[in-house]
Amino acid sequence: MNAPLATTRRVAQFAGYFDSLDGRELRGWACNLASPREPVKLHVLLDEQEIGTVVCDQLRQDVQASIGVMTPRLGFAFTLPDSVVDGLKHRLGLRFPDRSIVPSLAANDGQIRHEDIVFMLAPRFKFDSFVDGFRAGALRGWVQRVDPASGARLGACDVAIHMDGAPFKQVRADRFRGDVAAAIGGDPNCGFEVAIPRNQRRAGAHRFSFHVIPENVELTGSPVVTSVVDDQLEARLLLLGETVDRLHREISALRTQIADLTPKARHTLGDYDAWAREYFDLLRARVAERRVASGGGAGEQPLVSVICPTYKPDMDHFIAAVESVIAQTWTNWELIVVDDGGKSLEVAARLAEYCRSDPRIKLLRLRKNVGIAGATNAGIAAARGKWIAFFDHDDLLVDVALESMFQAGHGSEAKIIYSDEDKIDDAGVFQEPNFKPDFDYRYLLGCNYICHLTLVRADILREAGDLRAQYDGAQDHDLMLRLTEIVPRDEILHVPEVLYHWRKTPNSTATTVANKQYAVQAGVQAVTDHLRRIGHTAEVKALNEITIYDVRWSLLRTPDVTIIIPFKDQIDTTRECVERLLENTDYKHFNIVLVDNWSATQEAADFCKEIVRDKRVSVMSVREEFNYSRLNNLAAAKSQSEFLFFMNNDLFMHDPQWLSIVLSEALVGDDIGAVGGKFLYPSGAVQHVGVAVGPDGVATHVHRGLPGNDYGYIGRAVLSHETTAVTAAGMLVRAEAFREVDGFDEVNLKVAYNDVDFCLKLRDAGWRIIQCNDFVAVHHEGLSRGSDDRPEHEARFQEETRHMHVKWGNNPLYLRDPAYSPHFRLEQSYYDLA
Repeated sequence: MNAPLATTRRVAQFAGYFDSLDGRELRGWACNLASPREPVKLHVLLDEQEIGTVVCDQLRQDVQASIGVMTPRLGFAFTLPDSVVDGLKHRLGLRFPDRSIVPSLAANDGQIRHEDIVFMLAPRFKFDSFVDGFRAGALRGWVQRVDPASGARLGACDVAIHMDGAPFKQVRADRFRGDVAAAIGGDPNCGFEVAIPRNQRRAGAHRFSFHVIPENVELTGSPVVTSVVDDQLEARLLLLGETVDRLHREISALRTQIADLTPKARHTLGDYDAWAREYFDLLRARVAERRVASGGGAGEQPLVSVICPTYKPDMDHFIAAVESVIAQTWTNWELIVVDDGGKSLEVAARLAEYCRSDPRIKLLRLRKNVGIAGATNAGIAAARGKWIAFFDHDDLLVDVALESMFQAGHGSEAKIIYSDEDKIDDAGVFQEPNFKPDFDYRYLLGCNYICHLTLVRADILREAGDLRAQYDGAQDHDLMLRLTEIVPRDEILHVPEVLYHWRKTPNSTATTVANKQYAVQAGVQAVTDHLRRIGHTAEVKALNEITIYDVRWSLLRTPDVTIIIPFKDQIDTTRECVERLLENTDYKHFNIVLVDNWSATQEAADFCKEIVRDKRVSVMSVREEFNYSRLNNLAAAKSQSEFLFFMNNDLFMHDPQWLSIVLSEALVGDDIGAVGGKFLYPSGAVQHVGVAVGPDGVATHVHRGLPGNDYGYIGRAVLSHETTAVTAAGMLVRAEAFREVDGFDEVNLKVAYNDVDFCLKLRDAGWRIIQCNDFVAVHHEGLSRGSDDRPEHEARFQEETRHMHVKWGNNPLYLRDPAYSPHFRLEQSYYDLA
């Protein structure tokens, strides 16, 4: 159709219209009436902010015919950014060069509007998803929003869950699911996990439905009909219900007291933001108390140089980062910002203003972009501080970060200090805390868990050498590994406080490592090269193409191993255990000692006569009451092997390389006293990937009940790492270490906690314990002896618990497990926040 005559604008210099908005494409025309052949440049405003300009030089012969100018090149087309397709209202307008409004016909109602228009573009996505079902007390699944235009797969969708037709809960699907990313790509932060509150765990089947909101798209696998009570738990509840009915009158007077003592709702990792906001207030108060106690910070206050390489940062994030340094309660710092060839006038102007207002802020401008390693090196070279801190240009320091680090390091010989960290999104929500263990070299090989915030003494850093550009993407991991080559482990200090916020943006590694796949290969090479430098032979590979690494050691030598298995009758179980060992063990230098604890059946006698026909197997008969510690001690005393492997008769091996794997782990270091394995229930769920200890509950199996292929907390269910204790259901022990600490306690710990006590004795004597997650077996827990949780065992169990508290109550290992954050509860295994 003919373009409308610009009669209302003929008295002005410019004429034109904003004709249409089709999806993200806006079109129209404009003319400079004073100089028609000169194309007009229009300003595009979105939500009252200019987002670009557009030149009116496209053919619009209809306009030329209408207004009678000499050129048809009067039209324009402009594509709005993807971010406007978000289902929210936005304001859109165009301005002539004189900043007057370009009239709009885009409403398609024939009306001319001399004002910006309001529009909304709903996303046209499809969804890939799956509901995994109910496991270990929680509903789990994942969902990705797929953009059909670009193919991009995004996580963090909102999911509404209904239980039996009634609204139950809304959850954001942003939990890490590396398995999903490995299988189909896209954002790995796409999983959800919803625990069923105890007050809603009713017997019988329940129907759960899952829908993405606001699109109301049902997830694949929904609805799920399931019991929310585990089979074993349900049986116990039925039994307890009968008892409660019988004793109702006697206990009714206690109900009020029980209600008063019942713990309130717990914080989980899912509501970390609420926990964190309370935590940071308490952290500031603790720092202030220590400041007052030390005389207001009197004494040496070393200068710390905060190195911040930057390249074309988001200005809002960059300003917030700099302000977080300025806000530090530790005032003796310098901030060295290295502009890595970004040549941004806006950044330069802002930094010039900062430098004028605060002489502690310094700008170092590089002529060309040299990358993260080169820029950081330039900052370090210019640093004057005794300590160096590493800081990314869009992250945030907690205001008491530096002071907390130096308070913790005061009086120590620490050369490296690192803290815990979390992530923060653009909405300011705290999430995904990384509550780290104390220094764990084995874990560091598998991932750069140390990361932020890290302080390194400047002289040590310069001795280690520059960051290396060939490891860009993993340059900090390489540096930390090189530092371990010159800094003893007892001079690396962990501060168990969250002092650093890692910014999550669409293009950051904090959001998805898929944005930086080069970092994965750089990490593999960094670990490989480090091990080669220190003389270790190992195969290093990335797990599921993300920045966590499996390290498989070469077997250095072939020492003898005695495998010790106590049993009492239960011949079918014991026979399967032994036969699997004999069939599924490639390693040749082992023998098996079966400790027969007073078996009473003819079947047991026949089995013992039969099994010793294999020269690798012998039977020791112990006719005493059951005492797990003593049974193992007696067998160990007769062994001449360099290593002992203690195991239950309900642990079944399936990987022929299991013994080679666990032995190679033990032989890596002369200070490794014991190695445990990853044990799964027959269902495939985790039974054991390490034990945490502490006065709140003596010990707990961390990650218990987790799906067997789950990464666990920060990869600790798949990566081998140091731990404070492992279960003797399957534990390799160096015989020298066993004898040094006098084995298991057969006087005070006949049944429970003997393995935990033994491991604490090892750790207390300076031996390390490794949780080797490459060694996997199936554990039919409870088949061998049954549960301690029975009335006839209660008195003995309580006494063994009391003994552990009395013996270890004042030991630092027990008071704060160095392998398990004090910010987690101990009395169960799902990493609830303390």
